[in-house]
Amino acid sequence: MKNRKLFLTLIITILSSKFCLAQQVEHTVLLKHGAHRVGKRTDEVMRKWRGYGLGQFIHWGLYAIPGGEWNGKQYDGAAEWIRSWNGIPKSTYDSLIYKFNPVSFNPEEWAGIAKNMGAKYVTITTKHHDGFCLWPSKYTSYTVAKSPWKKDVIGPLVDAYNKAGIDVILYFSIMDWNHPGWRYDIKTKSDSIAFEGFKKFTRNQLLELLTRYPTAKGLWFDGTWDKSWVKQAEFADELEAEMRKLRPGLIIGSRFRADEFGKRHFDSNHVLMGDYEQGWERKLPNKIEDVHGNDWDCVMTVPENQWGYNKAWNGHIKTSNELIEMTAKAVSLGGNFVLNFGPKGDGSIRDEEKKLAAEIGDWMKVNNEAIYNCEYAGLEKQDWGYFTKKTGTDKIHMIVCNVPVSGAYQVKLPAGTGISKAYLLTQPEERLRVEEIQSNGYFVHYKKTGADKPFVLVIETSSNVKGSGNSYEKAKT
Repeated sequence: MKNRKLFLTLIITILSSKFCLAQQVEHTVLLKHGAHRVGKRTDEVMRKWRGYGLGQFIHWGLYAIPGGEWNGKQYDGAAEWIRSWNGIPKSTYDSLIYKFNPVSFNPEEWAGIAKNMGAKYVTITTKHHDGFCLWPSKYTSYTVAKSPWKKDVIGPLVDAYNKAGIDVILYFSIMDWNHPGWRYDIKTKSDSIAFEGFKKFTRNQLLELLTRYPTAKGLWFDGTWDKSWVKQAEFADELEAEMRKLRPGLIIGSRFRADEFGKRHFDSNHVLMGDYEQGWERKLPNKIEDVHGNDWDCVMTVPENQWGYNKAWNGHIKTSNELIEMTAKAVSLGGNFVLNFGPKGDGSIRDEEKKLAAEIGDWMKVNNEAIYNCEYAGLEKQDWGYFTKKTGTDKIHMIVCNVPVSGAYQVKLPAGTGISKAYLLTQPEERLRVEEIQSNGYFVHYKKTGADKPFVLVIETSSNVKGSGNSYEKAKT
């Protein structure tokens, strides 16, 4: 009887496995232009990207000249979209090229602001949706070369940021309102012919950027959601392969292309396309499951939705403490946090952005150990703030954003793990009292009064640390 039960159990297990496998095969879509890799990249270039922690975004172009305003009327949308507004004639906007003369543009100053803030990488707009190129492209006349400024903007920026030790990512909008071949959708034969010309133009510009600026580490794509581009799965896939062959190690996010079924970011098998997820725009995940084991970054504006320069910052303006907490949250979930800046039409950076960058920088100078080269710590989130783990070590940072009145900071560790020591990041020689409160549960005691900025506690863990030896009976419910 016993053997019969074992035999039946074995048969059921085999049949269940075959059923699960059949279900898996049934739900697997054969793709030619989906993801070409499962899991994270493991090369040195991507490892460095993963450890950046904090970055800067620069949105700059012709749209900075009107600054969200036209003939005394305020545009309600993001300033860089003003050309799409019915309140401004398209030809009038396009003629702003003849007013682009940023006499206050100082790439070294921009790079200095980013460096002092603590940014490890920057994403710079080379061309936004309006089609105006901040480099002298050979493939269009709508560039800085035809403006009163005449000179390349991207080259000096790349050089200045590289000199400051900051890696550069080039932003590029596929959507191009200035190019005659651009279409939102392809419905007719003439649309198809026009868009074929646009595709060649796009390829030429991207290869041109990679050739002109060989130190740029990656490309950040925008304007890829319209049906016309979504239908170009084969072309975009082949172009991505060509760019990666031209520049081994090139970093490309998840929004460049769709698969042959029109799925973006994640293909029809729910596998990430690209090297990291770009779905976190002006929002952050709340738990590690939200990022599905992928690399990711969050790009964030200071007001709710202003990227390019807008004279009026309406609504809530984020404080440096909010932005520091967002940085901590991003890193605690294995991502990077990227803060946007929108320089003025004359090339200067607004005072409010300088002030925020300086305040964040003051905090980073003291606490950057908890941000750079850190990862998800694998610990349960606590109300006082966020955990980050120094990659390759047992050192865990507790970034405190909400100080408990009791001065007791709860920590829950995996079974068999204890706290060997705890201390304030700025005072490593002074040990903090650690109290065991339950199995693998502890309080780190630290009385902090008058805190006006987040601060960092450090715990070092070990599997060899013995607890109190107490046995805590579980509740019977």
